[in-house]
Amino acid sequence: MRRNAALFVAISVLSGLGGSAMALVAGIWVLDLTGSTGLAALAGLCVYAPVLAGPWLGGLLDRAPRRPLVIAVNLALAAALLSLLAVRGPGQTWLIFAVTLAYGVSYVVIDAGETALLPAALPPARLADVNGWRSSAQEGMKLVAPLAGAGLYAWRGGHPVAVLSAAVPLLVAVLYGALRLRTTDAAPADRSATADPAPARPSGPRAGLAVLLRRRAVRVPVALAAVSIAMSGFTTAALYAVVTEELALPSTFLGVLASAQGAGSVLAGLVVGRLVRHRGASAVGVAGAALFAAGCLGRCLPWWPATVAASVVIGVGLPWTLVAAVTAVQTHTPPKLLGRVSGTANTAMFGPITLAIPLGSVAVHAGGRPPFVAAAAVCLAAALVAVVGRPVARLRPRAGS
Repeated sequence: MRRNAALFVAISVLSGLGGSAMALVAGIWVLDLTGSTGLAALAGLCVYAPVLAGPWLGGLLDRAPRRPLVIAVNLALAAALLSLLAVRGPGQTWLIFAVTLAYGVSYVVIDAGETALLPAALPPARLADVNGWRSSAQEGMKLVAPLAGAGLYAWRGGHPVAVLSAAVPLLVAVLYGALRLRTTDAAPADRSATADPAPARPSGPRAGLAVLLRRRAVRVPVALAAVSIAMSGFTTAALYAVVTEELALPSTFLGVLASAQGAGSVLAGLVVGRLVRHRGASAVGVAGAALFAAGCLGRCLPWWPATVAASVVIGVGLPWTLVAAVTAVQTHTPPKLLGRVSGTANTAMFGPITLAIPLGSVAVHAGGRPPFVAAAAVCLAAALVAVVGRPVARLRPRAGS
């Protein structure tokens, strides 16, 4: 299955290249056309808002053949991106918003589709490794793609970036077609085909939520990832305040911190697979949340090298929680429900950040450091609950034996 593993990593590289470049350029393009920073920020919101519809969009993958659907979504995305060639002035700004919204919808479907296809393409023992490699590839592209996209935009404008971004999903569609799947990727039509011994009484989006809540091996890693990712959004404004006010550094220093966090994420992805195999997804999720908390406290120190080091630690912790959660979903979910469970898990993990960011913008009025302390306390509390809950479940059967 090395071939399939290489294809999935290549898909992550290409997707990270096109997605990261266009996400940044869309906002810059809107700002240049309208002069409004609010509208520019709204372009970014259009990319992330569809994650709230994850349970419904993920359900599509359980009703149709998964690989053909993912390929079709990539082809549709390429066509949507090419429509940006019609943008000539402020009157076509709506088209950028429409395309960014389409990008967000496709991201939810494709991400859930990858999660659902991986178990059909790889043995269970390789899932954590490949998820880690995919994470490293995506984070590596985040270090390169925004700069490349902004440079191309400054040189030739938005149209070449749109063409480049449209070429990416076309190539990704070809790579999906080259995958060798051990079993059919179509969602079973008959209800008797489920591998879950417990009947999934809820239908539609509720079925995905029921699986997340019913199985602790899935519930705990997803919850830890959700808390950590939400707290990363909660501390966004605080980081700006710490850098510019507490440390009295120029705002460009944020780029240094972003690079340090990205480097930590690349390294984290290379080792997280082995950790999940040997320690389990829940244990890795706990470790990731604890590392994120440690990084938040490190950013409170009045010394810029400590802030850089803390960014590296955060860069390790966040991907660990995410990879642990994704691997848990793939490992413990019945195949016929993988689409909607993956979509629901994505909503659970990334949805709260839409509320955490504005809350963090309010909390920063108390100073830059208090939000970091609060975020660290929340993550450590979540990790503690996960650790304390595990022995209780394990000791009860032994006591009765």
